[in-house]
Amino acid sequence: MTLADLRSKYRGMFLLNGPSTKREVALTFDDAPDANFTPKVLDALKKAGVKATFFVVGNRVAAHPDIVNRMVREGHVLGNHSYTHANLPKLKDASFRDEILKTDRIIRSHTGYLPSYVRPPYGNISEHQIQWLRSEHKTIVNWNVDSLDWKGLSGEQVSTNILAHVKPGSIILQHAAGGTGEDLTGTVDALPKVISKLRKDGVKFVTVPELLGTPK
Repeated sequence: MTLADLRSKYRGMFLLNGPSTKREVALTFDDAPDANFTPKVLDALKKAGVKATFFVVGNRVAAHPDIVNRMVREGHVLGNHSYTHANLPKLKDASFRDEILKTDRIIRSHTGYLPSYVRPPYGNISEHQIQWLRSEHKTIVNWNVDSLDWKGLSGEQVSTNILAHVKPGSIILQHAAGGTGEDLTGTVDALPKVISKLRKDGVKFVTVPELLGTPK
């Protein structure tokens, strides 16, 4: 089945957006934390008074616990983005479950809660994996607005990609850390403009749990 087929079949727990009935959107950031871009993203969010949702990679949480503690202290929500940023459908069952469960445990050690949300790396997931996540009471949260910031775009390009496609209930994908040589300066530079413009349009920024009306 294609991802579109899977989203249709499992629409209650495989989500791309929240309800369109309120002028609310969720900023989400993948691949965090790192020691370079994540603190800059956190600085921009703190200055704007915005709470976001970070889909964190477990082995990076283990490497940068102080930055994760800052995320929690400043009111952001953490979701599960696997332990090694693996392409999940290529894994055997035991390895897939280990990717999720190890990251769950390390997130709980920092937050006190087991995350309800999983964002599979690259957005890729198999039906069998969806069924297991459902048995674990997880919700898969992908996105319906892609900033394409991982391409090394400028702040102007990132903000244009977001503002051209955002609508009430949008879940916006950005990144707060990257691979070797990946430049996310555009992400950091775009945040003030995106936040300011949407606020002027009467849009409220919320976390994914707030957008969906569900627990963390």
